[in-house]
Formats: sequence, structure tokens, C-alpha cells
Amino acid sequence: MLSSIGIPGLVLILTIALVIFGPKKLPEIGKAAGQTLKEFKNSARDLTDDKQEDTKK
Repeated sequence: MLSSIGIPGLVLILTIALVIFGPKKLPEIGKAAGQTLKEFKNSARDLTDDKQEDTKK
């Protein structure tokens, strides 16, 4: 997914985010996004583990 955006696209996105949210709010948004992604991955892993356990029984 990120390979199709490219470096110039990422720079543009980060610049726009910096202008919109400001330098103080941007790290907080990044941290929140990272925590959300981590929680989503954990939930998806739990669901797939439950599904695998159900098929083994």
C-alpha cells in the first residue's frame, strides 16, 4: 500500500497534517493511531486464534 504512495506523497501528507494539526498535536495523534492499530491487530489475532481453535475441536 505504501509503495504506491511514494516518498513525495508521504511528504505531502505529513506536511498537510503538520499544517492542520500543528507541531504539538501531531505526536499525540501519531501515538493514538499507533495504539489503535495495535489494538486492532490484537483483536484480529484473537479472532483468528478462536476460529482455529473451533476448527480443531
